[in-house]
Amino acid sequence: MADMTAATENRDSLKGFLFALSAYFLWGFLPLYMKAVAHIPPTEVIAHRVLWSIPIAGLVLVALRRVDDLKLAFRTPKMLGMATVTAALISVNWGIYVWAIGSGHALDTALGYFINPLFSVFLGAVLLAEKLKPAQMAALSLVMVAVVILTVDAGRLPFVALSLTLSWGLYAFFRKTLPIGPNQGFLLEVLLLAPFALAYLVYLGMTGQAHFLGGSTMDNLLLASSGLVTAVPLILYANGAKLLRLSTIGIMQYIAPTMIFLIAVFLFHEDFSTAKAIAFPLIWLALVIYTLPMLRRRKA
Repeated sequence: MADMTAATENRDSLKGFLFALSAYFLWGFLPLYMKAVAHIPPTEVIAHRVLWSIPIAGLVLVALRRVDDLKLAFRTPKMLGMATVTAALISVNWGIYVWAIGSGHALDTALGYFINPLFSVFLGAVLLAEKLKPAQMAALSLVMVAVVILTVDAGRLPFVALSLTLSWGLYAFFRKTLPIGPNQGFLLEVLLLAPFALAYLVYLGMTGQAHFLGGSTMDNLLLASSGLVTAVPLILYANGAKLLRLSTIGIMQYIAPTMIFLIAVFLFHEDFSTAKAIAFPLIWLALVIYTLPMLRRRKA
């Protein structure tokens, strides 16, 4: 069994690659969905994402016969506490993302997710006392220069990009400490968020502000499908990551922000200012510097 596990961890499989590729493509096209629901308040969209994700994630656990893991989690106060933290962080991340796309800041979301891998390196150095390698230090320095350029140009920090980076980076960091599988963990998080989401939607319904059932047929369809656009890519990614090398996942994670960048510029026609024309290449260069050692190790 140990040999089989090692083989799985040290080799890429076609199945894992297709799972992960599908997840990143779905995440890359997610701005199109978010633009379609831009007229609906972000809080309402998030509430529906939470509630409609539950049956999908639940069916996956039933199919995998891992429901007992979830029962154990609810009987473990420490695990519930950790899951509450990750659930809060992912809800904040979703809220910023939904608002940003609807408000014409898709480019800023792409920037945030480009920065995220390097922010994870920074977290490892600060929170885990991991020693930074020269290439990592150089990459982080370039990102800092890019942030300074954007800050000077706008007269303020790029809050959307940095808040997405911070919330997702911290979520990923704490999620790793949650001693439960990815599918079980996702369902646990949305179950913890469900009472708040349900209470908020009941309030909207009672005050006549709800778009679901109170709006158009298209609104009903879009909100009902929010579970699919939320849960499916997460589940695909979770299962693909188990069948791929860490270096492969590290390289593939640039697919989604690249697609978001292209959609923002060519479909949403967002302003690609001179400052962004300087900052984005700096960050891409930083990612190249960060990724090359992974490629060399993989080749070796």
